[in-house]
Amino acid sequence: MEYLPSLQQEFDELKPSLFELLAEQQLSDLLPPSIRYILAVATHRHPRYLLRILNSYDEIYALLSLVVERYYLRTFGGSFTENFYSLKRERVLLTKNGEIPRAQLGAPGPVREALKLRTSDVWKNLLVLVGIPYLKRKLDEGYDIHAAPQASLIMSGGPRYNPGDDLPPNPTIRQRLLHYYKWFLRNIYPSVNAAYYFSILAFNLAYLFDNTKYSSPFLWLIGTRIRRLSSADHRAIASILDPKPTPGSGPGGAGARTRPGSGLLGLLSPQNLYPQLLTSLRYFLPASIFALKFLEWWHASDFSRQLARKATEVLDLPAPVAAGMTPPSEKRKAAAAAAAAAEKQQQQQQPSSPTLKSALKSTPPARTRIQPPISATSYLPIFTVPLPPPDSDVASACPICLNALTNPTACQTGYVFCYVCIFHWLNGEHQRQLDFMNGEGAGAAWADDDLEGGEEGNKGVDGDGDEEEMKKSRSRRGKWESGKGRCPVTGRRVLGGTEGLRRVLV
Repeated sequence: MEYLPSLQQEFDELKPSLFELLAEQQLSDLLPPSIRYILAVATHRHPRYLLRILNSYDEIYALLSLVVERYYLRTFGGSFTENFYSLKRERVLLTKNGEIPRAQLGAPGPVREALKLRTSDVWKNLLVLVGIPYLKRKLDEGYDIHAAPQASLIMSGGPRYNPGDDLPPNPTIRQRLLHYYKWFLRNIYPSVNAAYYFSILAFNLAYLFDNTKYSSPFLWLIGTRIRRLSSADHRAIASILDPKPTPGSGPGGAGARTRPGSGLLGLLSPQNLYPQLLTSLRYFLPASIFALKFLEWWHASDFSRQLARKATEVLDLPAPVAAGMTPPSEKRKAAAAAAAAAEKQQQQQQPSSPTLKSALKSTPPARTRIQPPISATSYLPIFTVPLPPPDSDVASACPICLNALTNPTACQTGYVFCYVCIFHWLNGEHQRQLDFMNGEGAGAAWADDDLEGGEEGNKGVDGDGDEEEMKKSRSRRGKWESGKGRCPVTGRRVLGGTEGLRRVLV
C-alpha cells in the first residue's frame, strides 16, 4: 500500500505514505495522556507541589508544547514527533500541481529554501498542532460533564442532564455564557465533532489514492503539506546542530586562545542552554520508548520472577510484628488475673463476712467499656460490630449475622462478610442497624451500656407510659451513626458504596 501512488503516476520518493502519517499521529496523540499519567502518579506522593499543576495540566501542556513545537518548526522544519519519523512541513507552490520535479533534482538546496516555512506559516502550523488539539480536549471534557447523560453519575448524585434548564430571572453575564455554552455542547457540538472526523477520513482516503497532497483538512486550509527529509535537509540540520567555528580559530590563528564565556560556562548560558535542552528531546523520545518496551518485557517475562525468587531465598526476614495488638487469649488471661486480684483484695479487707464473700464470688467481673469510632464530619459515634473470637466455633463466620459465610464478599478494609449482609449494611438497611438505631438491640459493649441506661431511665419515669414515647426515648437517631456506607468492623468509609465490594472465590 505504501507504493500504491506509483501505479497511477510517477513515484515521488519524498512523499510519505499514509501509514507513516498515521503512526506519527498516534505517537503525537499518546504523549499528552502518558505525561498526565506520570504526573498523576507523582502527585499522589507530592500533592503539595504538583496538585495545582495537575489541575491545570491542559493549559500547562499547551504552553510547553507551543514552545517545543515552535523551536522544532523553525529549526528542523517539522513538529517534534514528525522529526522523529524524519518528516518535515513545507509550503505548497502556486504552480501547476504544486510540483517542480526538475528543480528538485537539479537544485535541492535553493528549492528547500524556497519551500521553507516562513514566520507566518510557523504560527499557522502552531495553531493546527497546539490550538486545535487543546480546543478539542476542552470541548470533549465539557461535553462529558454537561451534555453526556451518564447513568452512573445520575445514580450516585453527580452532575445531572436536564434538557429543560433555563436561565434565572436576572442572569449575570457568566450565567448567560454558561447557558449558551451548554446549549452549544448539547445541540451543535455532536454534529461538529462528526464533521471533524469525517473530514479527516475523507482527506486520508484521498491522500491514499493520490487525489490530494494534504493528509488533513487543516493542512489544506493553511497551504502546508508533509514531506520526507531530503539530503539537503539532512545537511542543513547537521550544520545547525554542529558547533560553528569562530573566525581565526585555526592553529596559530588569532582566535586560538579561549574566548571569555566559552567552555562549560558557555554551554550553561541561557542562549545555549535553551536550544540544547530542546534538541535533547530528540534523543529522549526513543530512549523513553525503549525503556517502556523493556519494562513491558520485564513484567511479562518469567525472568524477573525467577530473579526476585532467588534474591529472596537468601534473606531471613523475621515475622512481622503488629505493635499495639494483643491476642484475645492473653486479653482474657489478663482480665481473669485482674478479677482474681480484685477479689482477693476484697477478701483480705473483709474476711469475717461470709455473706459478702459469697456475693463477691457470684458477682461477674466488670466489663471493659470499648470506645466506638467517631465520625470526622458529624462527630457522632459510629455503630460497628465486633469480630468473632478467633478460638470460637464462629471464628470464620460473618461478623454481621454470625452465621456461616454465604457468597463471601470482601470489603475495601479487607474483612469478609456475606454478600447480602454487607450489601444491606452499606445501604443502611440491615436489620441489625435498624434495631440498634431504634433502641431495640445492642450489638456492642458500648451500645449495651447505653441501652441499659436508657431502659432504667424509662422505667423510672413511667412503667405504663405510651409506647410511642417509649420508642422515641429509646431511639438513637441523632446520637449515633448507623454505619451506612462504612465498614461494619472498622467504621471507615467505603469508596464507591456497594460498587466497591469484591467477591471472594473460595
